[in-house]
Amino acid sequence: MNFSPMIELTRNGISECLHLGALAVTDTQGRVVAHVGNPHWLCFTRSTLKALQALPLIQSGGAQQLALTSKELAVMCASHNGEDMHVEQVSSILQKSGNTYQQLRCGCHVPYRFSFNDQPLPEGFVVDERHHNCSGKHSGFLAYCSLHGVAKESYTELEHPLQQQVRKAVADVTGVASEDMGWGIDGCSAPNFAVPLSNLARSYARLAKPEADDVYGASLKLLGEAMTAHPELVSGTGRSDADLMRVGRGDWVSKVGADGVQVIGSRSRGQALALKIADGNKPALFAATIEALDQLGWLDAKQREELLPWRAHALKNIKGLNVGERRPIFKIQTA
Repeated sequence: MNFSPMIELTRNGISECLHLGALAVTDTQGRVVAHVGNPHWLCFTRSTLKALQALPLIQSGGAQQLALTSKELAVMCASHNGEDMHVEQVSSILQKSGNTYQQLRCGCHVPYRFSFNDQPLPEGFVVDERHHNCSGKHSGFLAYCSLHGVAKESYTELEHPLQQQVRKAVADVTGVASEDMGWGIDGCSAPNFAVPLSNLARSYARLAKPEADDVYGASLKLLGEAMTAHPELVSGTGRSDADLMRVGRGDWVSKVGADGVQVIGSRSRGQALALKIADGNKPALFAATIEALDQLGWLDAKQREELLPWRAHALKNIKGLNVGERRPIFKIQTA
């Protein structure tokens, strides 16, 4: 099977829900060292791609030309909450590159700081494109267009010069030939690419250990270090990536993607895991991710304790009563 049972929900000991998934752990060369299900499952990368989508700007010297800070690089790789700290960094990137938020082609949505916590928008709160969780990525796209004199109104089109450079960078770092990559349109209207899980893991092994990449190493180092230095900017208050990178103590480069995708690279190991939950269930994704880290031996006792809330073992009803259990039922196979 391509997918294996990973997380089961029970109620009074009776199985109620089953979440299937696949996982690949690879080194910087893409060698599979551990797996669950099919480690080469073709998977849309979704927002795990953001660090690679920033590569054309960084490779062309944009960080230096625009004097971009580590915080600004981190928000380019973010699926952020739209908190003030995120909007501030996006605004700064736009100002440095001579652009405005009205040029961002990501659209608007209620900031995650409210929607993730089931909170209403405060009276008088005005939402604009900077609050979109992908606005950091898009501000980087506009910065590239400014520096290279290419059209800004069409920068999300697949054939745009910027997106062609993104496609090349993604192909190079994942190790998938450009013509073999699947593609689709992401939630923010930018092209997104589909690659095997093992190749997605390869890219994050290189993001975590950039010296393994002779071409993109310096750029990957800038981006990976920005993410781990400012995990709160990569996601936000109460979000999983912020917690994972904090608990990882600088060793883990973590990024979640929509519809059940998670990638974590380990600097000390020169490896990364890429995980896909087939039905996109977020609690199952988080529970499977922490269980995978534990089975791989990446957690010490303190990290195991700190990440316990993300395992979400106990199921509670609205009154706080324990009514069931969410439990891992997979075993990672090593090569």
